[in-house]
This record gives sequence, C-alpha cells and structure tokens, in this order.
Amino acid sequence: MHQPNFEELKEIIEINSWTNNKTGVDRHGDRFAQWMEPLGFSLTRHRREEIGDHLLFQSPHRAGKKLLLLGHLDTVFPPDTFEGFREDEAWIYGAGVCDMKGGNYVALQALRNLKQSQGAIYNIDFLLVSDEETGSDDSKMLSSQLALDYDYCMVFEAAGVNNEVVIGRKGVGTFFLDIEGVAAHAGNHYAQGADANLEAAHKLIQLVALTDLAQGTTVNVGKLSGGIGANTISPKAQLTFEIRYTTTQERDRLLSAIRQIVAQSHIQGTTSTLSGGIQRDVMQPSPQQQQLIERINTACGITLPTEQRGGVSDANIIASQGIPTLDGWGPYGDGDHTIHERASKQSFVERIALVSEIFTHFTQGEI
Repeated sequence: MHQPNFEELKEIIEINSWTNNKTGVDRHGDRFAQWMEPLGFSLTRHRREEIGDHLLFQSPHRAGKKLLLLGHLDTVFPPDTFEGFREDEAWIYGAGVCDMKGGNYVALQALRNLKQSQGAIYNIDFLLVSDEETGSDDSKMLSSQLALDYDYCMVFEAAGVNNEVVIGRKGVGTFFLDIEGVAAHAGNHYAQGADANLEAAHKLIQLVALTDLAQGTTVNVGKLSGGIGANTISPKAQLTFEIRYTTTQERDRLLSAIRQIVAQSHIQGTTSTLSGGIQRDVMQPSPQQQQLIERINTACGITLPTEQRGGVSDANIIASQGIPTLDGWGPYGDGDHTIHERASKQSFVERIALVSEIFTHFTQGEI
C-alpha cells in the first residue's frame, strides 16, 4: 500500500504554479506526467499559449462504467509571495498543499495502489486543468465536453474538517452593468444632465434586494464607480456584482430579475448595458449522486459524511452536465488562498486508503 511520500509532494509544492506562470504550471504538469506513465496512462495534452496546458490522462477502456478524476494544476500565489515547503509532526505547509496539489497527490497514490493490487487500471481517467483558480474560463468548455463520456466524477479539492465529501456547491455569476448618462455643469445646467451615478444607486438597491438568505441566494455589488467630479453631472457609472445561488430555480429568478432591472431606467436619459454571466453553474444534490454515495457506503462498509459549500470548484462544471459528482476527496486542510495554507498529514493517510478502496470496488463493478 502506497502511503503519502511527502518528499514527492514537496517537489511539486516548491514549483510555483500561479495560474499566470505558464512555465511553472507546465513544469508541474510534466512532473505529474512522469508519475502517471508507469501506471499505464496515455496523455492527451491540450496545448495553450498563455496559460498552462490542460492534461488528460487516460487508462485503457473496456466495457463497463467510466470514472473521471478531476484536479487543477494552478495555485493563486505569484512568484515570491508564498514559496517553499515545511512540515511539523501533524501538518505540511505550502502553496497548494490542500488546494489542490495535495488532492491531486491523493489521487495519484490511490492509482498507484490500484496498479499494485490489480496489475492494470481500466476505465479511470484523470483530467488536470490549468486555470481553475481564475474561473476556468478556458478549460470549462473542455471539461463540459469530456464529462459526457463518464458515468461518475470524483473531484480532489480539500476534504471537510470531518473528512466530508462535497455534494453541493453554489452556482456563481459575475456581471458588469455599464450606465450611460449625460454630462452637464452641476451649477449652470443641472437639469440638462442625466445622472448615471444616481441611476446606479437605484439599480444597486434593487440588485441587493434580490438576496434571499433563506434560499442561500446572495447578490453582492462589490464595486461601484462613476462620475468625473463634484461639479459635473455623472455621464458614466459601472456596477460590478456577483450572484450566488443553490438551485437552478433561484438562478432563473435572478437572471430574469436582473434583466428587468437593466431594462428599466429611473433617471430619464440614462441607458444601461449588461455584460458578464454565469461562471460555474450550481452543483445540486441529485438522486443519481445519492445512489453513488449509497454504492460507496455499501461497498466500503462506511457512512460517507457529506456537506454543501458556498464556494465553487470545477465540480460545478461536471455536475451541471448531469454527471453524478462528488467533490472533496483531497486531504483536510485550511488556510487555502492564504500564506497559512496547510494540510493534515493524517488526513492524507486516511484519504489515500479510502480512495484506493473505492477505486478497487469500482474496477470490480461494485460501484
């Protein structure tokens, strides 16, 4: 049984793989490719010029269900901001130890265990994308298309504090509302102006009022800009806002209401234009997902703990294609996206053991 090798993990954590550092992200991906080749995986490299390449590792396929493993190669820290690797008795520290180099490594070690016990790996593929931390704008089309080839998906973001897997994630959309008004001298020609700032204020209040905390729905206008100066009626304003929602019904309610808010002007002479859209759609618990959990519980003799999260991941993309998806198969950690990021050593041991067992039952047709 392969246990976590923190020296191997140290090697990839010490590679800076900030999303915009193509050289570093590709170096990280190349190291993974070296590890995956002896396991019998072939590599399809989706080359990119400005970001890291997306990598699809495929095992030989035969009749039966197909399982997609999903991870990302990039992290959030530019060079010289959070570097290095360190450890103590209970924790390892560094960029990506839980988000999600550590999770990818759990998948790798479990695949090594499967290879060791079964002799060969079939019907399990592993997709590593390079731009998850910036919204997967480039990779989400690839992920969406590939998802349709699989029966299940396991995503290796960090586990919950009690080793929960993730069964639901909010959908998220980011929008930009540009408002055009008419400039005028605030003293001499006040009535001839059309105040874009005032129109923005009306719309801000309407947008935030769409929030429904009981439904888990939020609308946040995170940025407001506009105008020229105190003596000029504002000719331009912009609102930048985000929506998050837990159901497709709430998504549709928000999108319909936003369109109405944009179309209605409160200040005569102003016009509004909306851009942006849904980045990752909601990951909703489903009966098919519950059936997958029950199969895992039965095969492994466990009761898998589950949770829902407000944050998004690429699990949203796969789940929105109707594929039963479970996220949170990486180690437990905290401090992700901060210089305090760490992951539990014991959690690595537990996660590798469980995922190895799941892979074995999957290949035997029990999941």
